[in-house]
Amino acid sequence: MSLITTYRDAFRGLNRETYLLSLVIFINRCGTMAIPFMSIYVTERLHRSLADAGLIITLFGIGAIAGSLFGGYLTGKLGFRMVQIITAAISGLLFIGFGLVNNFWVLCTLCTGASLFAEAFRPANYAAIATYAAEGTITRANALNRLATNIGFGIGSSLGGILASFNYQWLFWGEGASYLLGSALIIVLLPKITPTASASVPDAGTPPKAATGLKTTSSDKQPSIFTDTVFIRFLLLATVYTTCFFLLFRLVPVYWQQDWNMDESTIGILMGLNGIVVACFELVLVRYFEKHKPNVAAYIATGVALTALGYLLLILPGSFPLISGTTCVLLITAGEMLAMPFIGSFVLQRAKEHNIGKYSGAYALSWSIARIAGPAIGSIIVERYSFITLWIVLIATCLACALLFYQFDRKSATRVLTTAS
Repeated sequence: MSLITTYRDAFRGLNRETYLLSLVIFINRCGTMAIPFMSIYVTERLHRSLADAGLIITLFGIGAIAGSLFGGYLTGKLGFRMVQIITAAISGLLFIGFGLVNNFWVLCTLCTGASLFAEAFRPANYAAIATYAAEGTITRANALNRLATNIGFGIGSSLGGILASFNYQWLFWGEGASYLLGSALIIVLLPKITPTASASVPDAGTPPKAATGLKTTSSDKQPSIFTDTVFIRFLLLATVYTTCFFLLFRLVPVYWQQDWNMDESTIGILMGLNGIVVACFELVLVRYFEKHKPNVAAYIATGVALTALGYLLLILPGSFPLISGTTCVLLITAGEMLAMPFIGSFVLQRAKEHNIGKYSGAYALSWSIARIAGPAIGSIIVERYSFITLWIVLIATCLACALLFYQFDRKSATRVLTTAS
């Protein structure tokens, strides 16, 4: 009974608008179908080289970085609602076009544009979370958004594999249709909602002062994103951690296959375990820690340290690969559940009404950089040295990052979360 009560308590206090936004991001992330199969499509169906497949993936990454900056800028100019509608619709149309052409260089152009607009959606969505969250629920609203993202990505990846097995055109059309549906849901739902009971929204795309769920100050006292050294230092640490974290999905499976002789089905199950654990426990965990004198610095530092411990298991002999692999995933996932929600909460609380789009864009940019930097740097280390060397580097990096997070402006960080919990 206490477990049921805990789950109910985790969702209690989240308003209707927060759930609607999570529905939108769930639909949007269900469209994440094409990327996992892009290399196979380019090499097997278009009969291009592996280098050409690498070029396509690189262009996706470049588009994502540009989209993070572009989305943050547009959010400050047009408001989060309009940016979400435009970027989701355009990326959907570009992905549909992806399934209609076979010319490689046209595909390169389309994939860059599609990635740019798909990623530009993210800063606007972050701004929407902060704006529509009821007072005192921003951390859990962010955790619910991550929950929807994880479930949507899992469903999208599985559905993408099924569609690709029949016809790759269906894969790209399915992704495009998902984005278009998300755009339509925003048009239908967001104009009719009120972020808080105490304030209405004269312009559904512009964060109203009384409804942001943020602790506000006058804009002339709030430093810009480039002069806010506290935020920049925090974001750099977050980028380092996220870069290390993403290697779980990029290079760890290759290591398991090559060095531990795991088959693809086992690797797939272990990778899926991450999303299942996050979906089942993250929101409850966040709610629990919110109630016990929250300290953002300590929680994030502990999460990053658990990530280091997870990578430590990869150095152990592979006599029991399934046990070691499962424990590795569980430790890194536990670290993710501790660190990620509170990192996002810090970013949203650090921002103010007039610059929330820029702060959200900077945070989204850090994710895009991590997705590219992690595999690139990790692959170089593996090629020149070995996987074991890479794991040692990741362990040392995570431990150093955890220490810096723990020492990072703890008084300020704790105050931020206290206003959000």
